[in-house]
Amino acid sequence: MTRRIPYPVLFSFLFLWACTKDVGQVNRGEYPNEVGKIITGSCSVQGCHNSASYLAASGLNLETWESLFAGSSSGSPVIPFSSRFSSLCYFINTYSELGSQNNPTMPLNKSALSYDNVKIIKDWVDMGAPDRSGKIKWAGDPLQKKLYAVNQGCDVVTVFDAATQLPMRSIEVGKGNTTPHQLRVSPDGKYWYVVFINNNVMKKFRCSDDAFIGDIPLTPFAAGTGTLNAQDWNTFTITKDGKRAYCVSWTQSGKVAKVDLEHMKFLGILSGLYNPHGIALNNNEDLLYVAAQTGNYLTEIDTGFSMQTDYVLENASQSQLSSLDPHDLVLSGGKDSLFITCQTSNEVRIFDLSSKKTVKVIKTGFHPQEIVYSSNFKSYYVSYTGDGSAANNGGVSVIPLVSLAPTNILCGAQAHGLAVDESKGLLYLLSRNVASVGPPPHHSSQCNGRNGFVNFINLYSLSITKKKYELSVDPYFIAARP
Repeated sequence: MTRRIPYPVLFSFLFLWACTKDVGQVNRGEYPNEVGKIITGSCSVQGCHNSASYLAASGLNLETWESLFAGSSSGSPVIPFSSRFSSLCYFINTYSELGSQNNPTMPLNKSALSYDNVKIIKDWVDMGAPDRSGKIKWAGDPLQKKLYAVNQGCDVVTVFDAATQLPMRSIEVGKGNTTPHQLRVSPDGKYWYVVFINNNVMKKFRCSDDAFIGDIPLTPFAAGTGTLNAQDWNTFTITKDGKRAYCVSWTQSGKVAKVDLEHMKFLGILSGLYNPHGIALNNNEDLLYVAAQTGNYLTEIDTGFSMQTDYVLENASQSQLSSLDPHDLVLSGGKDSLFITCQTSNEVRIFDLSSKKTVKVIKTGFHPQEIVYSSNFKSYYVSYTGDGSAANNGGVSVIPLVSLAPTNILCGAQAHGLAVDESKGLLYLLSRNVASVGPPPHHSSQCNGRNGFVNFINLYSLSITKKKYELSVDPYFIAARP
């Protein structure tokens, strides 16, 4: 699961690379000597990926180690510790036993690299892609600001460096189609957690180095015993002190599981909900609210799991087949109401927690999904999957707290996950891009399916930035480290 390297192995490897920096040896762009020979001899040459030509070569400048990690027009060609998700390795590879291959083969219009040279690059990436002194990019800062995106189609979490917005790590969180669905970071920024559609555990990781901590069972049965089929765990919420989480199983016999995040223990389960999905705690954290995704109501549950009450979100009888279908919900900035995305009626409904009634309806883009709130910009942001056109482009509905008058920003094929970087004033918007009408990916992936991507929206100007980076298959949910 984790790509941490035993210290003796890592030290020996870095020592080998560092030893290439002997007196009198040519400095090949701060790359380790053997790697530098390949890259400067075949890649960062005139007309290709050097400082004079890189803008016409996907914006990728390979002249120096630092320029490599400035990224390209499609994102990060090298992800330290992960040749499996480094597109540079795909394009130089013509050997099936060394992993994925993409066209056109690089170097363009020249002889392909030898097996040994491809393996040198691949092994270098898998050991962190250090420079000639052993420095590894984006390493060493335990407080680094990051964002984490779940790729459903590849059992991987993409970690973004907030300073550059570039993908910096690929953390493999499962094997064999476990389908990670939602990820959240603890309020103190120390841990991140992920739940799965095809696994009955929540996995815990440490934010400082993204190391795997362990599994937290979501059922009364021990993890991995096979006693209970996977329960399609979709969403969860974490208490403000970071000690507990409540997780939702999105099935017709839906459940809410309560777990102890500190001691990584299962605490209890509530059954009997019909297709529950979105979940939120009230401000006192004594009540849970769960949306019936194929319905027109919310269920209020006390955190002791001793009582539950349904509240209809429209002036109609309670129904499990309705024109609302609430998907996601978030506690309001004022802590006195819930903002609820209704994916079939294309709107956000505001549910007052005192009167237990819907008090306002706000139209959004087509098929609204996730909703987040920015305390700095005093606005809600709602992703929506399409616009009704043939290309079915999605985007974001911006709802200011004061006026509640929405503005739609169109961008992204099958837009879904979104997260706010408050310090940078940026909204990250993931596009699943699983439908064939979406934009063609720059490269194929290690996994079956089409790569998705991430757009960035400037929250000061509400404009789409020029950056648009490719991710792995089906990027679905994203969360920021506070």
